[in-house]
Amino acid sequence: MRAIGGLWRWRHNPLRRASDLAEAWVALAALLLILVAAPVVGALVGRVAQGALQQSVREQRAARHLVTATVVRKLDRSPLETDPETSAARDLRSRVIADWTAPDGTAHHATALAALKSPHQGDHFTIWTDSHGRLVARPLDSATATTHAVLAGLGAAMLTAGAVEGVRRTILWRMVRRRYARWDQAWDRAGPDWGRTGTGS
Repeated sequence: MRAIGGLWRWRHNPLRRASDLAEAWVALAALLLILVAAPVVGALVGRVAQGALQQSVREQRAARHLVTATVVRKLDRSPLETDPETSAARDLRSRVIADWTAPDGTAHHATALAALKSPHQGDHFTIWTDSHGRLVARPLDSATATTHAVLAGLGAAMLTAGAVEGVRRTILWRMVRRRYARWDQAWDRAGPDWGRTGTGS
């Protein structure tokens, strides 16, 4: 991006080559695109993501229900489950056989994860189900959806800026290669006469 300063420096410089000015203009155009286009793309992507995610929040809130389940009995912990010495053990839930009534009135008896450290028969805990009583994940909340939308917008802006910089570097690389090719041609033309000036040959 140092070539941006070259726009003024090369303005009246007699040593200025056309490629010097072109490099400076390419750099300036890339900077303007990064400063203008990247934020616009990020804002548009973030807005679209926010709309889609908030719609998903509304649909999940309508389709998922918090119901109260009753512990029938605790299941033994499988040896394949989380090691109790790890930090995740603090969030470890107990696997239990439980009964609950679905929003449509049907009774269910199945294995569930209870947020109880030491569940006993008759203990109550809450679970998320669909309208037919099938266990489902907790619905997405609005704040999490907004966070995901912001991250999507930032990611899109960064990708746009990276793409612009990549195009700038590609253009610059091709310009340099073309310049070197012209130098090689000039040396080839001057080569046979190199060092013979004034020899009378």
